[in-house]
Amino acid sequence: MSTPASTPTSRRAQIMQTYQMAKRSDPRLGLILLGVFVAGAAVGFGLMWLLPGSGVLSLVISIIGALLIGMLCTLLVFGRRAQRAAYQQMEGQPAAAAGALQMLRRGWKVDPVVGFTKQQDVVHRVVGPPGIVLVGEGSSPSRVKQLLANERKKHERVAYEVPIHEVVAGRGEGEVPLPKLVRHVQKLGRSVKPAEMTDILQRLKALDAQRGKLPVPKGPVPTSMKGMRSQQRGR
Repeated sequence: MSTPASTPTSRRAQIMQTYQMAKRSDPRLGLILLGVFVAGAAVGFGLMWLLPGSGVLSLVISIIGALLIGMLCTLLVFGRRAQRAAYQQMEGQPAAAAGALQMLRRGWKVDPVVGFTKQQDVVHRVVGPPGIVLVGEGSSPSRVKQLLANERKKHERVAYEVPIHEVVAGRGEGEVPLPKLVRHVQKLGRSVKPAEMTDILQRLKALDAQRGKLPVPKGPVPTSMKGMRSQQRGR
């Protein structure tokens, strides 16, 4: 019988993997988290100690409260710093936007690399409340925009009347930096109801079937971001 993916063992392994990844970009991460835990625990102990009561029971409640608040503060800081470290490690690599888009939660369908050029300019596709979002990235803004225009025409043929948005990930003018990409996509509005997504995805299957299997450029399409997304969901 196989072990479920959400077992405590796999959960700990996932946290350790994320910690090791983050520590490569943030060498002082361990000391920072230790300091946050101590400070949070001290505040928690003080707050619990002020509650009515005395004796051993009050001490036990204060210690438990200190541990819980310390752990909560540590996890919050760890999540933010790990996310920042992941973006730093991905930025500038081929297909980095695909890894960032994995942070989108339920109600979104992410398809990495639905279009590409020989120069490793790529387009990823997101289907969600705004409709279809085509996210391009690459070394040449002009090539990326042309690739996005070509993909838009292909998608319009099979998904007519569905809103199609174009986004370029990067640090140039008019581009969306990687750390802000997910938030930018989420703010594109709500034009598609959840019940309509099934029909849109079915139409896109016909388009994808015509392409054959596309090679994913060498790069992250990082699993670390997927793990962080699962942690945020509490899985």
